[in-house]
Amino acid sequence: MINVAVLGASGRMGTHVVNAVSAADDLSVVATLDHGDDLAAAAHAKAQVAVDFTVPSATEANVHALIDLGINAVVGTSGWTQDALDRVEEHLRERPDLGVLIAPNFALGAVLAMRMSALAAKYFESVEVIELHHPDKVDAPSGTAVHTAAGIAAARAEAGIGASPDATEDFTNGARGADVNGVRVHSVRLRGLVAHEEILMGNPGEQFSIRTDSFDRVSFMPGVLLGIREVGNYSGLTVGLDKFMSL
Repeated sequence: MINVAVLGASGRMGTHVVNAVSAADDLSVVATLDHGDDLAAAAHAKAQVAVDFTVPSATEANVHALIDLGINAVVGTSGWTQDALDRVEEHLRERPDLGVLIAPNFALGAVLAMRMSALAAKYFESVEVIELHHPDKVDAPSGTAVHTAAGIAAARAEAGIGASPDATEDFTNGARGADVNGVRVHSVRLRGLVAHEEILMGNPGEQFSIRTDSFDRVSFMPGVLLGIREVGNYSGLTVGLDKFMSL
């Protein structure tokens, strides 16, 4: 039995996490925490893993506190920068017995889309990413889209492929989206959406599209449970749920 603390337990994602963990035979919710609660309560409850679905402004501090408390962490909160990841990685060197998973997305379809897009990107002249979310999301582009674009850019750089062709000279500010390591990423915020991503790739006379859609937050729960079960087996920082999957 793995004892689990849930941070952001009363939020949209946190509520689903509490329900999913409670329903699992091998997991037990021992602490539910929200804004302002003392994270030491997770240690007092003997949590072995803490799941963080809070807000970008709080998540890094939460992870450092969990490391100090000796608790493995599974993090779904977005907004992470490379500097913040580096700080967590450095902190974990003091605790080689702990693992932290920071996953841009826990939906298995999204994880597969990120991996497949990195594999395919070197075969196409043009690549762009569109991410679509509900209007209550506080960051743009989404962490999933940034991770997707970074993986695409790394694969293309390794293959010696330059940036996608783009002759645009005159455009309204923002019309060409964000530039993530040379890959254009476009964000849509629309009521009725949950979490969606489409990766578009093109060659002369050909287009290849990868799309993943989460219509309900319950779609993230299999990935969250996988992260909880596996994070203790991976010391240090892991970015991306795909590292825990047989891909």
